[in-house]
Amino acid sequence: MAVFAPFSRPLYIMAKPAGALCNLACDYCYYLEKSKLYPHHPASVMSDELLDKFVEEYILSQTVPQVLFTWHGGETLMRPLSFYQKAMDLQRKYANGRMIDNCIQTNGTLLTDEWCRFFHDNHWLVGVSIDGPQKYHDAYRKNRRGAPSFAQVMKGIELLNKYNVEWNAMAVVNRLNADAPLEFYHFFKQIACRYIQFAPVVERILPHADGRHLAAVDEGNSEGLASFSVLPGQWGDFLCTLFDEWVRKDVGSYFIQLFDATLANWVGEQPGVCTLAPVCGQAGVMEFNGDVYACDHFVFPQYKLGNIYSDSLVGMMYGERQRRFGEAKRASLPGQCRQCPYLFACNGECPKNRFCTTKDGEPGLNYLCKGYYQFFAHVAPYMDFMKNELLAQRPPANIMAHLSAM
Repeated sequence: MAVFAPFSRPLYIMAKPAGALCNLACDYCYYLEKSKLYPHHPASVMSDELLDKFVEEYILSQTVPQVLFTWHGGETLMRPLSFYQKAMDLQRKYANGRMIDNCIQTNGTLLTDEWCRFFHDNHWLVGVSIDGPQKYHDAYRKNRRGAPSFAQVMKGIELLNKYNVEWNAMAVVNRLNADAPLEFYHFFKQIACRYIQFAPVVERILPHADGRHLAAVDEGNSEGLASFSVLPGQWGDFLCTLFDEWVRKDVGSYFIQLFDATLANWVGEQPGVCTLAPVCGQAGVMEFNGDVYACDHFVFPQYKLGNIYSDSLVGMMYGERQRRFGEAKRASLPGQCRQCPYLFACNGECPKNRFCTTKDGEPGLNYLCKGYYQFFAHVAPYMDFMKNELLAQRPPANIMAHLSAM
């Protein structure tokens, strides 16, 4: 049976040109161990042949005029600049009138003048992984020799700024830095980073026969939580403290992804964060050899959809298996979530974190539920105000004047 792409919805697949290869060995990295899925491919890099096939099919699979290529890792800059130059040549070759954009995620340590000139000249958006001030960043983000990486990342950021490259920060919130939300936030303001994604790290340890040790959502229970995982109460306190600072001083000036997504849900719009959407399954990932998986956080054998050499991207991403994967997010919500007043804002968050049981013993509760509930309850009156401003076609930033006048 033929599979057709839904009209006017972009097909989105994150590409892994270097697989799980990385020059760092961060303690909490969920992707380094994916190399064990491919023991007979030590190089783990995308071939020029596959790059050509992916670029052509990815563009042809789109039903919208804009096409976004996302390059992710591992560490994306483990591939030479010539690889991405070739990718752009292929994008121009196959564009057929479509607008092509590129974004790339990097740990920032390998950035050079040459890389930054390329990103600026070709209008690439660069995401930099950095976990706040040096004492927090270096605690977990070390290279393979155990040496800290903060100084190298900051040199990379300086180069991005030197060449006026558009960049944003992806900061992992863990058990260590979650207790310092304002210090964390002020650091990003000091380095003039206006777009920030704060991502809570939650991982469980479950040894596999092939040497992998991180658990998928359908493997085991809440036991074996990794020591770096943020605690639910920590996450709630972190978000509330951060929000109180932002809502009084920085609305419209600094953009925190989770806050923007929360406001979108409050208004009834699609959030820009998949974790807060009602369903998932709309963001796949393609490994270096063409294997396609349901999601970047579900690169496990049981979530492999196929391979681009034998299956179409449209067939894999819009097929019945991926549809069931996406709908399961909503269908598997426990009763406690369905009765929650903030279900519309949370939607059970990411399925990978749903390994706890409810107070009634029902499985499927999100590990971070307590923290999210605390956050949504705390921000509700502020979100109501900003929602009303938006509906009246006024800027949500008016809340700052409103609060200062109280």
